Amino acid sequence: MLFSSIPGLQEVKDRIIQSVQNNHLAHALLFHGPEGSANLQMALALSTYLHCESPTDSDACGNCPSCHRMAKLVHPDMNFVVPTPGEEKDDDDKKKKVDFIASFRDFALKIGYGNVSDWIYHNGIDKKQLNISRGTARNILRTISLKSFEGGYKIMLIWGAEYMNTQAANSLLKVLEEPPEKTLFLLLTTQPEQLLTTILSRTQKVMVRAFTDEEIKEHLVTEGMCTKEASEQIAPLADGNMREAYRLVDQVQDENTAQIRDWYRLCFTLKIGDILKLSEDFAKKDKEAQKSLFLSGLNVLREVILSKSQLSGLMRSVPQDRSFIENLGLHVLDEEKISNMYTKMNQAHYHLERNANAKILFTDLSFQLARIMRKKTNA
Repeated sequence: MLFSSIPGLQEVKDRIIQSVQNNHLAHALLFHGPEGSANLQMALALSTYLHCESPTDSDACGNCPSCHRMAKLVHPDMNFVVPTPGEEKDDDDKKKKVDFIASFRDFALKIGYGNVSDWIYHNGIDKKQLNISRGTARNILRTISLKSFEGGYKIMLIWGAEYMNTQAANSLLKVLEEPPEKTLFLLLTTQPEQLLTTILSRTQKVMVRAFTDEEIKEHLVTEGMCTKEASEQIAPLADGNMREAYRLVDQVQDENTAQIRDWYRLCFTLKIGDILKLSEDFAKKDKEAQKSLFLSGLNVLREVILSKSQLSGLMRSVPQDRSFIENLGLHVLDEEKISNMYTKMNQAHYHLERNANAKILFTDLSFQLARIMRKKTNA
């Protein structure tokens, strides 16, 4: 992984490289940012840069043996720690059946912007059991007590650091504060508030912001993942989340907005049979497609607000959707109705994330939206 392979985020890259060049790199870094940000990519690019035999002023060379090994994440001085299932005493046999480090290498290379849910799906494991245990912490201490294979940095990357249990975190406090020479800890999380204060105080924070719409659009088009027109729709729906952008690539192109248009019309006309049929179809989708539809619904409401405010320059919808959006604002929705619908949609998205029954959730939401849309306004 090279810095140049990460879309945008130039200010973050420059800050990291300057720290290395000025010898101001802390021995424990906490990479944190929202879901779908380049946390993992930045940490791996830094690791590649530190291991590179001929680094430039802005990136690793990408051609030396160390860079080639880092490209496959098999450098001998690059170590990984990831959340795994089960308590160490009860599930030792289970853990031995899966090489989670090899699995993580594959995961990082193929699903670089993936989250913990993707990690669970990648391995077919139970989310409730995930943790980084005290036994894992002991293995970390043993690993870093050894000399590096190639005489450079020995790097310990802890992905999903928020999954460290209290005992594991406490076991690492001393070594985080006073690590062996040329040992670097890279802790990665999207939820820094879940880490112990004692861990936070021993790390230097590296905030990796969400991507801008322009960075997402340019990346999708440059990589040949979609057309420029499709990227115009995907970027605002992704809302800075590259993981979501990838998932939307095969779905968005006019399909979601068309579904929202049909759904809102059914709610307004209160065609109960059609709404129930739509609920059944919604329940058959996978969770990511369900979430994507709700995000599209929220995006349409945002566009209606901009249209009613005569701020068309800020609208992100494609021209062919403007007529539907403008009519919705002119003839159906006022500011109060938009606000109420937005609240209900957000709540539904929240409950969907927490495994609510999709059919019941969608049906209930549809009738709530119908009540809001059909409510008579005072003249």
